Order: sequence, then structure tokens, then C-alpha cells
Amino acid sequence: MPLKNIHPTAKVVAVAGLLLGMASSAQAQVSGNATLTSDYVWRGSSQTREDPAIQAGVKYAHESGLYASVWGSNVKFKPDNGARSEFDLAVGWSGKIATDWALDVYLLRYQYPSANTNLNWNEINASITWRDNYWLAVGHSNNAMATDTTGTYALLGARYPINDQWRIEGSVARYVLDSAYADSYTHGALGVVWTFKAPFEARLTLHGSDSAAKRLFPGMAGSRAEFAIQASF
Repeated sequence: MPLKNIHPTAKVVAVAGLLLGMASSAQAQVSGNATLTSDYVWRGSSQTREDPAIQAGVKYAHESGLYASVWGSNVKFKPDNGARSEFDLAVGWSGKIATDWALDVYLLRYQYPSANTNLNWNEINASITWRDNYWLAVGHSNNAMATDTTGTYALLGARYPINDQWRIEGSVARYVLDSAYADSYTHGALGVVWTFKAPFEARLTLHGSDSAAKRLFPGMAGSRAEFAIQASF
């Protein structure tokens, strides 16, 4: 069957299976993370109505730079549409493109299996990082947030290591949703991260979004603080 006739979820799973098959015959690396956070904030908006979230992910990377990953979290939207969990499936490539530069390109599938309406959608993403501390990320979808219309997201981020235990991170981003919502919005984040006992980290992040975000996502966007503890392996 031609790939274009396969369901989008099946495409991601099929590509992921291909990558994992390649990895079985060559050197590969498995990594993962687990997080307990006071609020799941995505692109400036709470995805849990400001309630806590438990999150975990795993990534299987081939030595060529190809990888497949899955990440999950509990969610609760406003208005309530039955969604209680989110699973993000990704396949992509990442690697060095110059001495100080790294590139990451991937296809991301957002899945909400318990929703009483179809919230699933795909997004193509790319990010470029300089010296591990400055990055530009862009995402685009023809079905942004399952609206059957386009959306483009751009983020500029930076981190400043203070010492081996402490660092400061910040970002500013713009989400262009003119086709879906006849509006666009800007949001930003500023946080401090403490590696108190590797691989465990504690993070305090302040989030803020403009008035357009509050109009688009009332009760979900706005100013808020998020505290999280994360472990990576």
C-alpha cells in the first residue's frame, strides 16, 4: 500500500519500526526521562488546568543520528473534551553539522486516546543549536491542534550555566494561528534549574503570555509559575 494512503499514526509507527530495526544491527543508545511537575505548560498554556502532571519519555537513537521516541503526560483541557492523556510519537534525525552547530529535524504526532473528539495531529519540527546554549526552533502543521488549518510556531531560547549545579534558561516564542483562530500570540518563559544530585534536577519556571493568548485560550494561558523535578537516564 502506498505510504500516502496509510493513516498518519501508522506512518509514524512504521518509520519508528524501521529505525529500530536499523538500530538493532548497529550501535544504538536508549535514553529517557521522568518528570513530576506542578503544571503541564505547553507553548504558554496549561494543559492540566494548572493541576500537577506526571510525565515520562524514552528515546532510541541510532549511531547515524536517526531516532524514534515516545513521551506521555496526563492532561485535562478546558472545556473538558474527555482527554486525560497525551502521547507524543516522534521520528527524526539529529547531529552535528559544524563544530559549534547541531541540527534536529523530526516528525511529531500528538495523540489523545481518551478524547471524545479527534484531537490527534502531526507537526514537522526543526531546531538548530549553537554551542549547546542557544537555539532556534520552528514547527509547522497543516492541521494545527486538530483544526484542519495551518499553524507555525517559532521559538528562540538560551541557557546560561552558572556552575556545575545551577543554570538559567529562557525563551520567547510566537505561534501564528491566523488560519485556525484568526489570531496569533507570543509567550515567554524564564527559569532556574538546579542539578541537586545527578541525574535529578529541580526547575522553577515563570511563564507569561500576551493578551491574544488569553483570548484564544481563556483559563489556560496567562502568567503562571511551574515547579518540576526531573530525572534523566
